[in-house]
Amino acid sequence: MRCSKCGKCCERTEMLLSKEDVERLESVGFSQEDFAVIGGDGLTRLGNVGEWCYFYDSEEKKCQVYEYRPLGCCIYPIICSIDEGVITDELCPMRHTISKHELRMRGKILVKHLKKINHSQT
Repeated sequence: MRCSKCGKCCERTEMLLSKEDVERLESVGFSQEDFAVIGGDGLTRLGNVGEWCYFYDSEEKKCQVYEYRPLGCCIYPIICSIDEGVITDELCPMRHTISKHELRMRGKILVKHLKKINHSQT
């Protein structure tokens, strides 16, 4: 996939975080209390500062933890819709650069990731 670096994926994010995502970010010096929120459903999500993901530098238009970013961020713009299943996010202007093969492969990873998150919360 080609990225336009528009930042739409980092705007008002609700990205789910796995235990491994949190541990990886904490291992490089960040505190979960700063970068994550627990939703009403009990799931851990990336927090926002204003309109942006906690880790997004809106002036530089880049992620401050790119090498350590959550798996959901790595897989994006592949998302899982309750109604449509695994799809590309319409917010991403470069979603058309995702091949069917890439959608299928990343989709499998995403579904496995979401099951792991759901299982760890029960």
